[in-house]
Amino acid sequence: MKAAAIAQAIRRGQRRAIDVTEEALADIAARDGRFNAFTEVTAARARAEALAVDQTIAAGRDPGPLAGVPYAVKNLFDLEGIATLAGSKIERDAKPAARDGFLVRKMAAAGAVCTGALNMDEYAYGFTTENAHEGACRNPHDVTRIAGGSSGGSAAAVAAGLVPITLGSDTNGSIRVPSSLCGIFGLKPTYGRLSRAGSYPFVASLDHLGPFAGDLTDLALAYDVLQGFDPEDPAQTRQPLEPVTPRLSAGIEGLRFAVADGHFARNGHAEAFAAVEAIARVAGATRRLVVPDAARGRAAAFLITMAEGGNLHMADLRTRAQDFDPGTRDRFLAGAMLPAHWITQAQRLRADYRASVLKLFAETDILIAPATPFAATPIGQANIELEGELVPIRPNLGIFTQPISCIGLPVLAVPLADPTVAGTPNGLPIGVQLIAAPWREDVLFRAAAALERAGVVSAPPVRA
Repeated sequence: MKAAAIAQAIRRGQRRAIDVTEEALADIAARDGRFNAFTEVTAARARAEALAVDQTIAAGRDPGPLAGVPYAVKNLFDLEGIATLAGSKIERDAKPAARDGFLVRKMAAAGAVCTGALNMDEYAYGFTTENAHEGACRNPHDVTRIAGGSSGGSAAAVAAGLVPITLGSDTNGSIRVPSSLCGIFGLKPTYGRLSRAGSYPFVASLDHLGPFAGDLTDLALAYDVLQGFDPEDPAQTRQPLEPVTPRLSAGIEGLRFAVADGHFARNGHAEAFAAVEAIARVAGATRRLVVPDAARGRAAAFLITMAEGGNLHMADLRTRAQDFDPGTRDRFLAGAMLPAHWITQAQRLRADYRASVLKLFAETDILIAPATPFAATPIGQANIELEGELVPIRPNLGIFTQPISCIGLPVLAVPLADPTVAGTPNGLPIGVQLIAAPWREDVLFRAAAALERAGVVSAPPVRA
């Protein structure tokens, strides 16, 4: 189910949006019990939006580039009339959102049809979507395994074919980690590119919003319609609209690729590095560049995340501590007690680290790095061996994404078309990060499209 094909058929009058919507709703009802991707299905809203698309077409007006395309959002996006849960129990007592978030309004203006809200780690603080309140989100490729997080429901819904596009958030890797584990495409845009207004925050200085899709063209369509300046997000930078869909056929001639070395060449299983090498071969990347101080950048991200998150939830930590997921609560409490000078130093290091990494783009246009250190692990498994040491899974799933998030670079997570080439367990999916300089999402889409045409990048079919 590709968004581009659905929209084309509806725009041409070959299908009705209401029929596509009814099929999507029925499919979600029939199959999502297996994946636990949705926390709420907005059936009445979806039908109303679909009928509006059909009426627009009947009136001879343009219904938008995503006419009638079903989509869903991580449940930290505001949906009018629904409490924004952010994966929590506490927010169930919140007032319903007064209006849709900015990106939801952009999707609606493009003709897309919102089918519901999706499972996530509590307050976006996790990489596995083993939610204590809603239950674990299950990976469509093997429902005994995690979907990744914190946007696990967003990735699982796409991988399962329930909807072709979803929206999620990425603070430390929460788009790229589930994209890798579920075998789909995910975009973390440049920090400040897309508005975050109308979403529940986690770490304001690190939060990004972005789309997921099972098809690169669909991801490009979604990203194009999401762009636009919003004065309600003080972190957003006013940039011209830069659609990437017209650039998908541009090819990679003239683009310079390099494999990220150092921190990104250790602390993972063999399949993570084999996936990088498979893509690097096709891209013609023969050069390796050490990303300086990546481990220290990741450490800074940890401290900033803990401190800002703990500060945000201080009132509830004092009065409703028992209503948090215990794992989330304890990390927030620890963050709330960090010394101020640690955070000041972390921000200084972050600035220096960013300046060092930006210098690499004088030598390359795209860095290729692992997205996750290993493929999806069993639900409930707490630890895994890395570099001969038993380490906790949850924080270490972000070992390759956190050093990039904290400096705001754009990243496109791409799935290896044939995971068996990388030797993943039971052929489970695994992805790779394509990383570019700020505001160069265009080169990421050019590169990914060329890799897709070469057959090395695409969403592997779900066989489970």
